[in-house]
Amino acid sequence: MRLSKERVRHMAERLIGRFQDEGHIELIGDRKGFVEALDQTITHELSAEDRVNAEVRQLLKAYEHQIEQGQVDYQKMFQMVKQKLVRERGIIL
Repeated sequence: MRLSKERVRHMAERLIGRFQDEGHIELIGDRKGFVEALDQTITHELSAEDRVNAEVRQLLKAYEHQIEQGQVDYQKMFQMVKQKLVRERGIIL
């Protein structure tokens, strides 16, 4: 994830404040809990690419021997597999 936890928290707080100011939401209950939930949601979405990259690395372990022998270009294979997973799952990066 490219943003710090503090930056994500700040974004969540600002979004809630702006939505309240513009009349899009009216909070009933604890604002802190809503900020935390939005923070977690944003963090989860922003870490989608990290999860895909980890899965691609895991899948490419099956081709370790060919990669070491130079039969397969790791970067090309990584990008191809990543694009396929993203397309299949409808992930927006």
